Amino acid sequence: MTDRAERGGSAAVLRLILGKQLEQLRKRAGLTYAQAASAIGVSDATIRRMENAKVARLRPAEVEKLLCLYGVTGEREIAAFLQSVDEAGHRGWWHTYRDVMPDWYGAYLSLEQAATQIRAYEPQFVHGLLQTEAYIRATLTSGNPRVSQEATERRVALRLRRQNLLHRRNPPHLWVVMDETVLRRPVGGPEVLDAQIGHLLALSELPHVVLQIMRFDRGLHPAMSTGAFHLFRFQAREMPDVVYLSGLLDASYLDKPEDVVVYRETLDRLSAQAPSINTTRATLEKLRKYI
Repeated sequence: MTDRAERGGSAAVLRLILGKQLEQLRKRAGLTYAQAASAIGVSDATIRRMENAKVARLRPAEVEKLLCLYGVTGEREIAAFLQSVDEAGHRGWWHTYRDVMPDWYGAYLSLEQAATQIRAYEPQFVHGLLQTEAYIRATLTSGNPRVSQEATERRVALRLRRQNLLHRRNPPHLWVVMDETVLRRPVGGPEVLDAQIGHLLALSELPHVVLQIMRFDRGLHPAMSTGAFHLFRFQAREMPDVVYLSGLLDASYLDKPEDVVVYRETLDRLSAQAPSINTTRATLEKLRKYI
């Protein structure tokens, strides 16, 4: 998979991931393009297009045959892989917001919705899944002064709808380490920040949400030289972990093991150095008193 997401958005990223996994499974099974193609009754070129994400949509029946051919026998693994295939072939709910979001952002939303675990480091802002409506509006208006009010409100609605995944039947496990700087900056003013900290305290009570604040008194930490990044993990073992890096104009998506491990180990060290969950709650309460 290339480091930079295709402009096609969410479905393109998932097809890239799935295609790469099919290629790895085929090679692990010691099969050629011709052998794989013969097993499911297609041409060699079709197998190549599937692996290179050059098909408009993967066919579940063909993918299931290939998985069995490649030695994937677990029912849960096959079901999870096919679920991702289905998601890669459909537009997400966020498609209706395409007029107010960059093309590459759909890729992020697709990964976020499909992940079973989301880990993140946030040095500047509260994580998007944990923001209050007022905090969202404050960040969007300050960062986009020339955007119309209507467009801003649609972006607010988009971010709020993202947060529904934390309250669905099988929510992902969210683990966020935020720098203390995030809560020292009065985004939106004292009242907005006070409400935001109260919201963080409430969300930290959820069993699938882990929040840690990297306090100033912990000194230098492993992510001092980087910006925000997210690490996504999925249920299917065939799906690689994916790291998301955001920029002003685009985003990068990394899935090479040698790249991902650097960010995973950084998150591990951050989590070990940051105060515990209980201490984080006490820190939030203390910060709230001085707003």
